[in-house]
Amino acid sequence: MSKLVRYSLNPNTLPTATDANPDVQHGIFEKLPPNARLLPPCAPSKIICVGRNYAEHAKELGNEVPTEPLIFLKPPSSLLASGDNIVYPRISERVDFEGEVGVVIAKRGRIISRADASDYILGYTCVNDVTARDLQKKDGQWTRGKGFDTFCPVGPWIIEKNDITWESVRVQTYVDGQLKQDAPVSDMLFPVDAIICYISQFMTLEPGDLIATGTPPGVGPLLPGSRVQIKIEGIGVLENAVVLG
Repeated sequence: MSKLVRYSLNPNTLPTATDANPDVQHGIFEKLPPNARLLPPCAPSKIICVGRNYAEHAKELGNEVPTEPLIFLKPPSSLLASGDNIVYPRISERVDFEGEVGVVIAKRGRIISRADASDYILGYTCVNDVTARDLQKKDGQWTRGKGFDTFCPVGPWIIEKNDITWESVRVQTYVDGQLKQDAPVSDMLFPVDAIICYISQFMTLEPGDLIATGTPPGVGPLLPGSRVQIKIEGIGVLENAVVLG
């Protein structure tokens, strides 16, 4: 099983660096050079997220269970690598973790059928859809609450789709060592093939694009000084500390 990574030997390379940056390199985690800086494992043109894709998560926030995928975007400027710090913005009083499976797109596609959806998947990674919950509720739409710099930790690597036993995948989130979220992906209201089909009806998917497939119940607050881990069996562990901005 190969762990696909992006990295840089320049310690000042930003996590938002695209593949056009000459310092960005691709490789396998097991062969990572010494002193390499790990970057998010993909450089998406867009980060497409699915809201309320677990019924119990919708209920815990007092929301209706959706009848079709609820789609929103996070900007690429929110990308963060595993090991880097989530910056808690001073204008928010409630910042939450949301552990999720990330799907990385392999090739350009539009109007993709569910039967063909797997052909467009490169692999899977871990995502933390960090959310300023108070601002999300205040604004009514989610761009600001979801879009702060550092609010999309991704990684640490991509596991190719054929190396995943999907039926055994569970999403777990730990904050300071305490288990907060734990659910199988079989609890998703809309499975990955349905999500890809739905999104591609109105949006062209590009290689490297990232789909965050929704978070299970158990979301809760982070504080400056917290350490959060998104652990997905068969994929890896995404770990970030929280610092005050």
